[in-house]
Amino acid sequence: MENGTEKSGHGKPRADSNDDFLNQEKSHPKWDAHPPRSKNAESGPQTGSEPRTPEIVPTPPEKPAELEPEPPGTAPQPPEKPAPPGEEKMLPDPRSADMPADSMPAEETACRERLKALGAEFEEHKAEHDPEIGCSIPYPIVIKTLGKSIGINPGTELNCQMAEAAARFMAATVQPTAKAEFGAGLKSINQASAFVCRPRHGTRKLSEHAFGNALDIASFTLTDGKKIEIGPTPPEKDAKFLDAVRKAACGPFKTVLGPGADPDHALHFHLDLEPRRHGGTFCQ
Repeated sequence: MENGTEKSGHGKPRADSNDDFLNQEKSHPKWDAHPPRSKNAESGPQTGSEPRTPEIVPTPPEKPAELEPEPPGTAPQPPEKPAPPGEEKMLPDPRSADMPADSMPAEETACRERLKALGAEFEEHKAEHDPEIGCSIPYPIVIKTLGKSIGINPGTELNCQMAEAAARFMAATVQPTAKAEFGAGLKSINQASAFVCRPRHGTRKLSEHAFGNALDIASFTLTDGKKIEIGPTPPEKDAKFLDAVRKAACGPFKTVLGPGADPDHALHFHLDLEPRRHGGTFCQ
């Protein structure tokens, strides 16, 4: 019986039992799919499809700070806007700086005395001065008559020198010419412009009107009521009178303009005392 028991396998040597266990290890289905990991394998580098999470996650480098551009030493200035037509600055004229003194100069006082001797009536007026445009009359007057019997309408603001030249011309030239041509004396003149703060038409040069140094005459009225209007085509007798007056004015006045000179002077005579080089005149 003892021999039979040994043959049944219970008494099989240990070496055989170990071989059977090894055979089971090799054939175990679970281990075939996922073989056991040794301790050395756990601590060694991983291979396969599953990446290992690093112990320290690297921090991405900081974005460098953007440097602000340094402001320029002088900020660029926008180009100057051109002045619109009609608003350009006037060309300089030394008379634009004329201002009244504390007391009236001797030449201004003497001029007023001569006007009174001619029979002219006038009133003093406050000084005219526009620094932006350049107009200036330090000692203006408003003249009401150019002599004892020669009126001027409406009231006319001029500098004294221009008023005196106009009064002398009317008494010495226009009055006798009217009597010679029409048999009647000069009663009054109708002025179209005296002091006006403006440039010459179409230029940047100040007009003589801006200094009270010019007078525009639109018509003459005689003592018999006849009115002689200045225009491009006056009646023949009126034209003869106007031509004589216009020619005689070139000399006492430094500028004489009228019909035919340009469109701006088609309906009046322009007389002024513009200071010209060598005392010359411009008559057209």
